Amino acid sequence: MSIDYSQKIPNNVNLNDNKTLQRALEHWQPEFINWWKDMGPDGSQDFDVYLRTAISVDPQGWAHFDYVKMPDYRWGIFLNPKEEGRQVNFGAHKGEAAWQEVPGEYRSNLRRLIVTQGDTEPASVEQQRHLGLTCPSLYDMRNLFQVNVEEGRHLWAMVYLLHAYFGRDGREEAEALLERRSGDADNPRILGAFNEKTPDWLSFFMFTYFTDRDGKYQLCSLAESGFDPLARTCKFMLTEEAHHMFVGETGVGRVIQRTCEVMNQLKTDDVNKIRAAGVIDLPTIQRYLNFHFSVTMDLFGADVSSNAATFYTTGLKGRYEETKQTDDHQLTGATYPVLEIANGGLVALEMPYLNAINEKLRDDYVVDAKAGIERWNKIIQKAGIPFTLSAPHKAFNRKIGPLSAAKISPTGQVVSEGEWTHQHLHWLPSAEDRAFVASLMGRVAEPGKYAHWIAPPARGINNQAIDFEYVRFN
Repeated sequence: MSIDYSQKIPNNVNLNDNKTLQRALEHWQPEFINWWKDMGPDGSQDFDVYLRTAISVDPQGWAHFDYVKMPDYRWGIFLNPKEEGRQVNFGAHKGEAAWQEVPGEYRSNLRRLIVTQGDTEPASVEQQRHLGLTCPSLYDMRNLFQVNVEEGRHLWAMVYLLHAYFGRDGREEAEALLERRSGDADNPRILGAFNEKTPDWLSFFMFTYFTDRDGKYQLCSLAESGFDPLARTCKFMLTEEAHHMFVGETGVGRVIQRTCEVMNQLKTDDVNKIRAAGVIDLPTIQRYLNFHFSVTMDLFGADVSSNAATFYTTGLKGRYEETKQTDDHQLTGATYPVLEIANGGLVALEMPYLNAINEKLRDDYVVDAKAGIERWNKIIQKAGIPFTLSAPHKAFNRKIGPLSAAKISPTGQVVSEGEWTHQHLHWLPSAEDRAFVASLMGRVAEPGKYAHWIAPPARGINNQAIDFEYVRFN
């Protein structure tokens, strides 16, 4: 299923056959380019960047690598091939043929899911737009820009669905996606994590590891949807999303590796001495980890949610790997444990499973996120340093749901306001921590050179050398 690049909007959905839709999207396209020029990577419009572009939806050989100016990147509309005979696999419509058109009674809920997913994509580009000015290497700058252009394409994926299936209000929602701004007081992005600043590269790596991983789990749930065009769209988005998490995991790993090298050279674990040597100490990395993990926990939504129950029952959004679950896929009468605060501590209460769908997704995510943290710990162990990074408790530092009403430590203890005030700077990055990390940020833009605070990667992109000229500044 190759992609037609001869068209103004590359696609594999036969856009040529629907002139009305084609015109509507071609009308939206210049607005998108204007948004990109305003809010995309700062000062990068004329750079030639070694980027991958999707040329097919076949997992084997789906991408082409070459130098591209980012405003010329061929953003397009790519859906996985149609699976003949596909059925709705869960909820009240289980066993029925998957929907090729929007079921009228579910129209507003489906639109809401698509808009919320679509809104996260330009938001992260906006959050990261200044990072190119302080990149630790050309390799990292290229990876940032690759993530950015693919988030832009994921916006296109959702905009296509809005235009193709939701008529006038879909077109209005697509326009609104370009009007909101990350962190804007008057017109912010829909989800809280996407209004946070990403001011430095440690934040960026943590974001792409933790927050893009939430994206993976949301996309996997939407890829189970009974609405077939959404499922097919999300399946291809997941192909691109894997690189974003790779950037995060290897980025944090390289920061840790460099810190461990310096600690061993200096034979010290003294934070002040480590900072004076120009690398990021492990306790600060732990605090950044705590922050990004906890912010991401909130992205899964309320612990007990009637909306989640509705999305599941109506077949709009499934669970992670729905078809691999061994229950009846309807969850009638089933329960799932959800944390609440009672008698000064956390207790697990059995809730109707349908209302705890968000919590199940959150728990699946936590297992996955912890596996990467263990891989970071292996770097520290290999260096012979007695320090272990750990994921905070999923109830730590929550801002939504019933758990937000209490102060909870990284180990899952309910603490007093006074103790939180006394301790939270040991648990979350302080202004001083952020200022220190910011002080290390300075652009390194010579092929093969890497900032002092980060180790080079083990290998380059697409079998290129690590000293390859990944970005040409012209």
